[in-house]
Amino acid sequence: MRSFPRRAALVCTAALLALPACRKAQTPATSGPYGDLVAKYTPQIEKATGLKFKRPPVVEKRSTEEVRAFLEKEFNDNLPPLELDGATRAYKLLGLLPDTLDLRRFMLRLLGEQVIGYYDPGTKVLYVVSDTSAGRAALVEVTLAHELVHALQDQYLPLDSIQKQRDDNDRQTAAQSVLEGQATYEQMSSMLGGDMAVRMPGGWDRVRELIRENQTAMPVFASAPMLLQETLLFPYLSGAEFIRRFKEARKGGLPWQPLPASTEQVMHFEKFAAGHKPLRVELPPLLTGTKVYENNLGEFETRLFLFQALQDLGTSARSADGWGGDRYVVANLAGGPGIAWVSVWDTPVDAGEFRDAAQRAAQRRMGVAGTGPAETKRFEAKGRIVEIAAVTVQGRPAIVWTDVPAGSGTRLIDAAKVRLTEK
Repeated sequence: MRSFPRRAALVCTAALLALPACRKAQTPATSGPYGDLVAKYTPQIEKATGLKFKRPPVVEKRSTEEVRAFLEKEFNDNLPPLELDGATRAYKLLGLLPDTLDLRRFMLRLLGEQVIGYYDPGTKVLYVVSDTSAGRAALVEVTLAHELVHALQDQYLPLDSIQKQRDDNDRQTAAQSVLEGQATYEQMSSMLGGDMAVRMPGGWDRVRELIRENQTAMPVFASAPMLLQETLLFPYLSGAEFIRRFKEARKGGLPWQPLPASTEQVMHFEKFAAGHKPLRVELPPLLTGTKVYENNLGEFETRLFLFQALQDLGTSARSADGWGGDRYVVANLAGGPGIAWVSVWDTPVDAGEFRDAAQRAAQRRMGVAGTGPAETKRFEAKGRIVEIAAVTVQGRPAIVWTDVPAGSGTRLIDAAKVRLTEK
């Protein structure tokens, strides 16, 4: 899902609080709020990343009300109402969000539960909530260490423009994963006094478990649909794992030269290292109806799409592996909203495995068996028609998933006019 305003580093808290903090001699404090912590972690973060701050980081305090106002503005800037409505419709049509969910209201509640501090690329200031409760105040150190990494990144990258990319959800999620993953990994390593995976009992697998445990203990997060939980965690969990592998493979390198182009590259570091690039799928104009919204899922959200219906992680992961690119379009039709989603695959075997899994997912959602040959299965129930067709796009195997209101035609686009280019 298209990324939302960045949260504080709360997802990392459990892993850090599980160990005694590594205590070193205190560095003289710098001016401004939390100057002692800024002075303590600045050299550690510089050493871990191999980069120097070009200018001292600026820290200011903000009240809870000011933070809420910032979150709402960021949310509206990142997802204007028309774009939010289109994305919400897409995920509801794909079965990834409940039909009754008010996404904007829920996300603001969720972010309000999470944020203790944030770095704002617009003002170049790291803000910390000033009126945290006694329990949450203990997390300020974690937040500062994490957000200092973002402040450093912003001195070497156009952080603001990266966060505001449009029309390529998968690429933006991949970029966000590197930025959050680096902040997570280096923050935790700095606070633990060395390599996180080495110093943490149980290694990185235990870190992942603790992060998940910490998040699910938060009431709003625990009540969130699976899509929101997983897309919020992905940049921190898979992003940090990407950074761990990057640092092992390319000592002294910068993980954003270049940034991964897809979540596929984040999840499969070997593909990133080999220069395996996804395809950009360009859809032709609709044959019927009016276009509402267009974007993509990427391998990660394709996996979530399958898991939502099948509840089988192994099958979902295997069936999404081999993803080569995708694009969907949401349309207003005479009978209501519809969607056409084209996914391109590395091999015919990959396409066939996804097609079979998608057909099982459709049968679970619709509650009826499909009709027609394996290459074009049709499911009709609950006032909807879902059709899953195997096609070829510029010599590549592809699958077209179409979901329309009953009584509508299923040919929303001409698959022969879909175009592929390399990202």
